[in-house]
Amino acid sequence: MFLNQRVFSQVRSLTFNFIKLLIGFQFPTVEEINCNQLAQLLLDSTKPHPLLLDARSQTEYAVSHIETALRIDPLTDDLTAVSTVSQDRPIVVYCAVGYRSAKLAQKLDEAGIKCIYNLSGGIFQWANEGRLIFQNGHPTKVVHPYNAIWGKLLKAIYHTQEC
Repeated sequence: MFLNQRVFSQVRSLTFNFIKLLIGFQFPTVEEINCNQLAQLLLDSTKPHPLLLDARSQTEYAVSHIETALRIDPLTDDLTAVSTVSQDRPIVVYCAVGYRSAKLAQKLDEAGIKCIYNLSGGIFQWANEGRLIFQNGHPTKVVHPYNAIWGKLLKAIYHTQEC
């Protein structure tokens, strides 16, 4: 069983790397931030805390999200809520694995909003690294797996039963 878990972990890592390459190819102008860098930004009281935008569905967001994240519809054309953000405040967009958020980050950049980053690996990577996620202001251990296929990138201990 241990060997199977180790092999599956390696497959998950390779799949994440492939997705990251695909996202980089599809959205070459979108800047990435990894989970460690975001965690450091959130802890640094000497710099403006980033505005976190969750680009998942309402159902996914309701299960859990990164603390202080605001949900934004990744398909929206109405970016007025974000346009008032100070130009020196970073904006970090995330979704399940990074594709929808990269698409939204590109749209924000094209709209003239600056200092935008896509969270590499999304909330799946964040949770897989054991970082805190929240539901209704309280820590939780589950993440919506998006669907049965993409959910395989999320460690089983973080799965909710919703798909």
